[in-house]
Amino acid sequence: MLYFFLLVCYLSSTTCSELLSRHRRSWITDSFTIEEGHPGPFPYVLGKINIEEDYRVYFDLFGEGVDEEPKGVLSIHKESGTVSVHRAVDYEEKTMLKLKLMARKSDSSSDTKLGVEISILDINDNPPRFQRDLYEVSIDEENAQGSHLLTVVAYDRDQRGTPNSTFHYEIKSVSPNPPDTEFFIDHSGTISFKGCLDYEVAETFTVLVEAKDHGEVVSLSSSTSVVIHVQDGNNHLPSISGLTGSSKVKEDETGTSPLRLHVTDKDTPHSPAWRVQYTVQGDEGEHFKIETDPDTNDGILTVVKPLDFEEGAQRQLSISVENEAPYFSCKVKERTSSGLWNVDTRKGDGPGAGQPHSVEVIIEVEDTNDPPVFSERVKEAMLEENAPIGTWVEKVSAVDPDFSHARDFVYKVGNDPAGWVTVDPHTGDITTAKTPDRESPHVVNGVYTILLHAVDAGNPPMTGTATLNIHMNDQNDNVPKLTVDNVDVCVSDSPTTTNITAFDLDENPFGGPFTFELLGDVKGKWKLNPSYGYTAGLMKEPSVYPGPHTIDLKISDMQGEFGVYSLSVTVCDCSVTPNCRGRRVASTKAAFGAIGIVFASLFLLLFLLLMAVVISCKKESGTLQTCDSSGETLLASNTEKPGTDCQVPGSVLAVSTDKKHHDPSDWQSLPDGMQYRKVSTKDMEQNFIYKHFRDYTKENLSDLLSENCNQMTWDSPIANGYHHNHQIEDRSTMNFLYKRNSSHAALLTLLHRRLSSLQKTEEDVDYQPHLYADEGDLDNLSELENICISDDDSFQISLNDLGPKFNQLASICKPPPIQN
Repeated sequence: MLYFFLLVCYLSSTTCSELLSRHRRSWITDSFTIEEGHPGPFPYVLGKINIEEDYRVYFDLFGEGVDEEPKGVLSIHKESGTVSVHRAVDYEEKTMLKLKLMARKSDSSSDTKLGVEISILDINDNPPRFQRDLYEVSIDEENAQGSHLLTVVAYDRDQRGTPNSTFHYEIKSVSPNPPDTEFFIDHSGTISFKGCLDYEVAETFTVLVEAKDHGEVVSLSSSTSVVIHVQDGNNHLPSISGLTGSSKVKEDETGTSPLRLHVTDKDTPHSPAWRVQYTVQGDEGEHFKIETDPDTNDGILTVVKPLDFEEGAQRQLSISVENEAPYFSCKVKERTSSGLWNVDTRKGDGPGAGQPHSVEVIIEVEDTNDPPVFSERVKEAMLEENAPIGTWVEKVSAVDPDFSHARDFVYKVGNDPAGWVTVDPHTGDITTAKTPDRESPHVVNGVYTILLHAVDAGNPPMTGTATLNIHMNDQNDNVPKLTVDNVDVCVSDSPTTTNITAFDLDENPFGGPFTFELLGDVKGKWKLNPSYGYTAGLMKEPSVYPGPHTIDLKISDMQGEFGVYSLSVTVCDCSVTPNCRGRRVASTKAAFGAIGIVFASLFLLLFLLLMAVVISCKKESGTLQTCDSSGETLLASNTEKPGTDCQVPGSVLAVSTDKKHHDPSDWQSLPDGMQYRKVSTKDMEQNFIYKHFRDYTKENLSDLLSENCNQMTWDSPIANGYHHNHQIEDRSTMNFLYKRNSSHAALLTLLHRRLSSLQKTEEDVDYQPHLYADEGDLDNLSELENICISDDDSFQISLNDLGPKFNQLASICKPPPIQN
């Protein structure tokens, strides 16, 4: 109940000059409350505001229930002050309405403002509500009575702390309702049970739970459903119901399944309470294993280790079965009126839990042909290297388990890499069939390994295997040897040392370190330092000339056994040729490919000759190009001769007109008194080959053509570019013309001499290296000077005085010095 508190204030009006005093106005009102959910009819009078007043006032009401939510609940009569209610209110929406009351004078001026609170009385119009309409839970069958299953929760919206919002829980029904199980709920909504759960009796329970309030006028309630699923526990032991299979297995056989066991279990199929696991007892050798078929729960017995018939024809086994989940049982002994019931529970392997079911089985082992067995699978033996044929090595022995009193097998050699031994088929004695050599590649770390077999006469025949490791005793039957038979030594003003390495196939003490000794006349030329060890130092004295040398070398091992070897030593200038053997190796390789090179050159030459013929047919004459391109001049002349004073400055060349030092038959006179030497076909061939193939086959043809250039003279037609039957042409035209006249003879000469050289090389392979003279530095070839001849009449004058520009051209074919 709330009451109105009236505050009366007298306000002086500034317009009433005659009002000289204040008096207190008295407001008389009743306390107002509204009952929630009033049934009506509406509107109805809630109350009236009475005021002792000296003048008329008008009332206005504002706030919640009028112009604020919930709107339209209250109104006041402006003149009488009567408050009316127009519709029902909800306590759960608003527990109190807060308003403002205003009184105004007739001139609309404010007289009084008051705050008003109207209380709403709650009624029991909301039942308790559960958070969910359906609860669901799964529990194990072996749960003990009194254990917590789940908790339900409800809430009442009515005024807190009143009977309308106070409620309790109650189980209204349980379906099914077995006699050994009873569910209950406490004041907090926790559900539990008494007695025992039995999956075979009830897999699922549906419990109806009610929440009911304590309203004075009316009591409201609501309910929810709780579904409890019981998980099957292992309260039934499995039992072996049958066996299938032959119960037989062959000895030395694995992977077979001689037996299959079947079980029965009343628990839920494929649950942990139904699935079983088997155990095998009496299998001392661990020959068997048993696995569970996941679909049928059968036990499959499998042989995992070979059985031996000779150790027993039968195997007696005990096989037991139990579930994966531990055993559990519960029985109600007494139902008490209060508290939990009196029950009897059993778990695991405790007293009364029951023993796993087991059966005895017998597995028969069938005899098969066993291979002979060697007394020693791996045997060691000793043997001297180079032992004579027939030397006894070792003896092996084997037995056949199938014949305990007689031997019915033979010995054989299974693997003998070098074929050194033989074995007696009846006694097992091993003797040598060849002379053994410790240095054989089949001997590894001094051990020669063979395999031996013992083969019986069964069907099929069975074979036993043994390994014989023969340790070879070394003998000094190998002399030291050189690792290489040729070395290179660099030319130097001081002694130069090259290492020489030797090896011996024999082991210590028949091997190194070695003693090296030089044989023959080597004083002042060669010496050894050091001369003892695995590597000796060969020292060359400065007096040794470049080229190939052969040194006789004696090498002795620690026991005095020695070998004498001829060591090929090549002395060369390493700054010019880093590898002295490079030229020799190149020559050897060229011997195999020279024929191909010659024929390739032939085809190239034929192509060039064809081009020369085509060009010469198209051009009857050529023009001499000069430096000045303003005009071209062709000088006609029937006389070709060098100038009478053709000299090269610096005495590089001199054109000789004295023919007393030459064969007169080689010279002919010209009309002007000058002479020239005739050039033979051989000279033309040699000069043609040298000129056109010097860069292509310089290294292979250097020895063949080295003398040709010296045979040419500067006053010959080839050297000076003249010909007595033709006009002066440019150099290219003269070359092609020259090729056409001399190519045939040159090719025949080249092929004949080169093939003869190759045949001689192939017949005598072990030739001694020959050092040829150095032809020169091919990497620093200079180019010829540009020769410019003007287009005026000075062409003949230029020929008479060649000048220093022809120095480089003249030096290519310098005439040999004249012998007196």
